[in-house]
Amino acid sequence: MSYISAPPLLLLLLLLWIGLAAVFAHYNVVMVIFDDLRPALGAYGDSRARTPHLDEFAQGSSIFMRAYSQQALCAPSRNSLLTGRRPDTLHLYDFYSYWRSFVGNFTTLPQYFKEQGYYTYSCGKVFHPGLSSNNTDDFPLSWSAPTFHPRTEQYMNSPVCPDHSGGVLRKNYLICPVHLQTQPYKTLPDIESVAEALRFLDSRKKNRQPYFLAVGFHKPHINFRFPRQFLDRFPLTHFYNYTADAVKPPGMPDVAWNPYTDVRSRDDFKHRNISFPYGPISGHQAAQIRQAYYASVAYVDDLFGKLMAHLDLERTVVAVLGDHGWSLGEHAEWAKYSNFEVALRVPLIIRSPEFRLEQPRQMHSITELLDVFPTLVDLAHLPPIPTCNRSNSELQQLTCSEGKSLYPQLQGTDLGEEHVALSQYPRPGMLPTKHPNSDKPKLRNIKIMGYSLRTNLYRYTLWVRFHANNFSQDWHNIYGEELYDHRLDSGEEFNLSALPEFNIIRQHLRRQLIEAVG
Repeated sequence: MSYISAPPLLLLLLLLWIGLAAVFAHYNVVMVIFDDLRPALGAYGDSRARTPHLDEFAQGSSIFMRAYSQQALCAPSRNSLLTGRRPDTLHLYDFYSYWRSFVGNFTTLPQYFKEQGYYTYSCGKVFHPGLSSNNTDDFPLSWSAPTFHPRTEQYMNSPVCPDHSGGVLRKNYLICPVHLQTQPYKTLPDIESVAEALRFLDSRKKNRQPYFLAVGFHKPHINFRFPRQFLDRFPLTHFYNYTADAVKPPGMPDVAWNPYTDVRSRDDFKHRNISFPYGPISGHQAAQIRQAYYASVAYVDDLFGKLMAHLDLERTVVAVLGDHGWSLGEHAEWAKYSNFEVALRVPLIIRSPEFRLEQPRQMHSITELLDVFPTLVDLAHLPPIPTCNRSNSELQQLTCSEGKSLYPQLQGTDLGEEHVALSQYPRPGMLPTKHPNSDKPKLRNIKIMGYSLRTNLYRYTLWVRFHANNFSQDWHNIYGEELYDHRLDSGEEFNLSALPEFNIIRQHLRRQLIEAVG
């Protein structure tokens, strides 16, 4: 090699790299989280959905068709997403502990961007409010300014729902379509959050500092309170034949069942004689819940459109996701609180100026919400997040992720590699109970942990003894086992674990699950 010609070439490459890095580093990042959103979107093939704005956004995006939450409960899922750590690492399965003081001072997704020079801001429900985020939404470590919470949040479960005659009763209804002028401050929390996000975006137009903005919608989480006009888009008759399930599937272990206690407790349902724990809910009531859920999704889709209209998508990476799913009568269950596909599968849609797509690109490999942290870091071209090393103590690795970056897939590589998703849900005992609440057990009451492995073809779930005092499992003390073959049974109706012809695959998946849990 010539010692005269090499330096100019190296200098040219160095300048090119610096120039590209400067461009990429100034991508803004927006993360939008919907609460309790299953893939009830047109972009995911749901013909009942009315989601034109999310569908339009998906047109130029990568749509991850099989993305999964780590636990179908708000606080554990969000803390897992935002720290890149599994619930078992955070030791959080309820709402009542803060990882920094309870386990380790782990770096969060917004904190990492803040440390890299980004201005970070949160609107609405991003971290779960309360003890699980130190009653501060992890400010000031994660955010450059205090989190914006709508003033109407305090009324989210207040008696502001109209009865059938149009008057306002002091009742806490599950289904609560409203006229805005009857509501406190004549608005709703998600409307306020979007207005604040738009104010923030306007304030950043002349500021060269890149920003990380997280917008957390409260809906479609119950109660289903939304502007009444969205209900008119969904005829009730469209929701009677949603699923054939009317009773608990015979092969489902009792420990797997969630008795949807929060649905039962609402004032418009608690006097309808729904027997505990298995119901069922009547066909008319079931159709009403589904109609209200889809109307809630349409409502936040409309707000999402207003947010997107103010974004410069040529300079902004956008990730859209749900924190976990929600059952709409599948297995005759409602709400979340389970290890089934409908409770764990979420929409995950990512758009980046780096990948200009003329049409939506469906990604079919299995992904996890854990993957969002390292993926957004890579899309912003910041120093990559290392993978947590099990050979070292994870508690000593403050900045790492247990997920994988999806950036190679977005580049068009790593498409052939098979991945799995690991999720979990706790129970206080083998049978559904009101006290303690088997849908939402507190840490001290957890006696059983259900671990669920989603592979390309199967879902395998094992319910085992769990010791809450030291966060350990007894793999020999089994309370239930489930195996579903998604080639023939995408609804997870037929538990194959007891059939001898599935022994080999069941044993293989059990070993794989135990290894994944570690």
